[in-house]
Amino acid sequence: MKKNVGGIDTILRYISGAILILLGIFLSMGTAFKAIFLIFGIMLIGTGLFGFCWLYTILGVSTKREKKA
Repeated sequence: MKKNVGGIDTILRYISGAILILLGIFLSMGTAFKAIFLIFGIMLIGTGLFGFCWLYTILGVSTKREKKA
């Protein structure tokens, strides 16, 4: 599993994941919508923590800078 999530992308994932989790907890809407918000929020924070996004792998995208030797 090669890391493909860079620094700014990680920060944006943490912020948007936290917002989705808070929306899932505090908004008064159907249970299905709450679950979707919570699942996507947890996924975003998880991909930020691990530095790997499977969708980026499928699309051939990487926001991680390669270190110069």
